[in-house]
Amino acid sequence: MSIARITEVISTSNVSFDDAIKKGIERAARTLDNVDGAWVLDQKVKVEKGSISEFEVTLKIRFILND
Repeated sequence: MSIARITEVISTSNVSFDDAIKKGIERAARTLDNVDGAWVLDQKVKVEKGSISEFEVTLKIRFILND
């Protein structure tokens, strides 16, 4: 039997939502052991002078607790 935990992460990128998601998951995996899933809760953009300057995602990251 496994026990999982979920943590919320906010990640940003100036490239795309996909890049923000990848960065968020990669960063969480460096800190948390056994990351095995994630889902996107929210997406936002920052607009400056009529153009998107930043993509932001809020993620829930699931990881399995060590025995």
